[in-house]
Amino acid sequence: MDNLKDMVKQAVFGYAGGGSNLKTFRMSDEENQVYGVTIIDYPIHRRDAGILVMARIDGDQVIIEEDTTDKPLLDALIQAGVPREKIVLAYAGEAVPSE
Repeated sequence: MDNLKDMVKQAVFGYAGGGSNLKTFRMSDEENQVYGVTIIDYPIHRRDAGILVMARIDGDQVIIEEDTTDKPLLDALIQAGVPREKIVLAYAGEAVPSE
């Protein structure tokens, strides 16, 4: 999986888009290999900003820390070629490998 970082970034950033009264922003921390998309009400802020999806890479594992979508990041990662056994759904209570 030479392209793991690229696959994760592409899958996560695919959730950035927005919609009516919403704005999304891509977020990344390259040093720690953490990628996410935040969402805000726009232009009128009726709700707090939130994390739409967030994943990080730890070794050869992808740890999904948050996924509040109706189109799971898990499915997008598998479709991109990441094996299910390399994906941890931390937000759903799956055990995260010790660091």
